[in-house]
Amino acid sequence: MRTYTIVVEPEETGGYLVTVPALPGCFTQGRTLEECRERAAEAIEVHIAGLQADSEPIPEEVGTPQLLTITVAA
Repeated sequence: MRTYTIVVEPEETGGYLVTVPALPGCFTQGRTLEECRERAAEAIEVHIAGLQADSEPIPEEVGTPQLLTITVAA
């Protein structure tokens, strides 16, 4: 069993974009937060299976990602 943090960001057109910081290239979408969780689990499983098929190492999450807010003049 592995545990990964997912990042869920609202999209302008509705729904959410889901990324997995520890697994670059692993992402999905969902209409609700529950759907995001379900689809993220599926995406992570498929991503890991692809890494295994290619004999690539499976990244472990080193620490929990943190969100920081930065204000800049634009």
